[in-house]
Amino acid sequence: MNFSPLDCECLRFISIEGGDGVGKTTQIQLLTVALEGLGQKVLRVRDPGGTPLGDRLRSLLLDRPVAFDLRAEALLFFASRAQLVAQQIRPALLKGKIVLTDRFTLSTVVYQGHAGGLNPAELAFAGNLATSGIEPSLCFLLDIEPSSASTRREGPEDHMERKPRAFHELVRGGFLTEAKNPRRNIQILDARENPALLHEKILNRVKTHLGLVP
Repeated sequence: MNFSPLDCECLRFISIEGGDGVGKTTQIQLLTVALEGLGQKVLRVRDPGGTPLGDRLRSLLLDRPVAFDLRAEALLFFASRAQLVAQQIRPALLKGKIVLTDRFTLSTVVYQGHAGGLNPAELAFAGNLATSGIEPSLCFLLDIEPSSASTRREGPEDHMERKPRAFHELVRGGFLTEAKNPRRNIQILDARENPALLHEKILNRVKTHLGLVP
């Protein structure tokens, strides 16, 4: 059954976006701990993944044991996201939890759209169908030059991280282009900053956004 974003408190749905190696995971971990320290109930998820189906799709998409068409790639991201919304995000929002996600629809619009060559507007429309209109009310975009980000990645690279530098330049440009859309409520932050200072900026903005300041 379809549902409307009005059915749940999407104000409490927040995403952190950016290219590979910008520090999204670190900032989500820090933000989760800080919000829980303020007495808030928090669900932290990653996209793709977060459900049994999503985790299997994540392996297909990022480990890439088989090759597939770019449109098929985008649709698999949407399938994982639809399941994540149905099983995790919507139930948590309905319970009054704050939901923090590492990537969401914006990443597909940028990676498969601006950088991959598909139509970004069509991907945004398809993404809206996949999530029944549920989107983050606030997005933090961690921005850094791809040349710097590549030196910060640890461990084996996945399919997206192995893309050439030119692709990651397009990714960065796509994020910055989408950030100009006021409907997305994207706050651009310099990912080169000290992680602790960056966390303080994110936490203060979230507290204001959620009315958690005295």
